[in-house]
Amino acid sequence: MGKQQTILVVDDEATVREVVHKYLEREGFRVVEAETGPLALHFLHQEQPDLVVLDLMLPGLDGFTITRSLRDPAGSSFVTTQGRSIPIIMLTARTEEIDRITGFELGTDDYVTKPFSPRELVMRIKAVLRRSTDAADEAEKPLVFVDLWLDPTSRTVKRGEETLSLTLKEFDLLWFLASHPHQVFSRTQLLDRIWGYEFYGDESTVTVHIRRLREKVEPDPSNPTYIHTVWGIGYKFEAPTS
Repeated sequence: MGKQQTILVVDDEATVREVVHKYLEREGFRVVEAETGPLALHFLHQEQPDLVVLDLMLPGLDGFTITRSLRDPAGSSFVTTQGRSIPIIMLTARTEEIDRITGFELGTDDYVTKPFSPRELVMRIKAVLRRSTDAADEAEKPLVFVDLWLDPTSRTVKRGEETLSLTLKEFDLLWFLASHPHQVFSRTQLLDRIWGYEFYGDESTVTVHIRRLREKVEPDPSNPTYIHTVWGIGYKFEAPTS
C-alpha cells in the first residue's frame, strides 16, 4: 500500500470542514484543517500536504493571497514530498466568472462552487492527484526542442538553464501539446483531454492557461515560438529546429 496522502482543508466554516473531512477520511486520506489564512500557511510549511482545498474568503489572508504564495517561484518550500507543486482546488461561494478566471490565472487546478456535492469534490480531488502522479509512472522520455526541455518523470520544464515553475495543469497542457507537434486542437478538445469529464468549466479556462504558459515558456510571449494560435480553431505546438 502506498503512502497515505494528506489533504489540507482550509475554510472558515466548521460545518464545511467537518463534512469534507468525513468524506475524505472515508476514502483513506489523512486530513488537516485550517480555519484562517495564517493557519493555512503554517500547515502548508509544517505538513507539506499532497493537495489543498482552499476557500477564497478567509480571516487574515484570503485564498487568492495564499495561492500567490504557493505559486511564487521563490516559494520553493511549498512543494509536495515528491517535489511537485502542491495542487490547489478552490472551494468557494463566489461564483463570478472573474473570480474563476483570477483563480486559474494564479495557478489553481480546479474550482468548485458552494453549495457543492461532497462526493463530487472527492472525485475531483482524486482526479487532480491522479494527474499529478500519472506522468511519474509512465516510461515516456523527456522531450527536447532546441532550448526547451520537458521531463514527464519529474514534471520538470527547463528553458536553457532555467527551471520553470509550472502548475499541474500547465504542465499537463504543455506536455500534451508538445507530444503532438503541429497538430491543432480546439479549446473543447483541450478541455476534454486535460481537464476531463470531472471539470464543468468553459473554454476561457483553456485561454487563461495558454496565456500563462506563454508567459512562462516563451522568450517573447507576444511573438510565440512554441505555442501558436490557429485563429478560429484552437492551438498547436510548433517544434523549431534551430
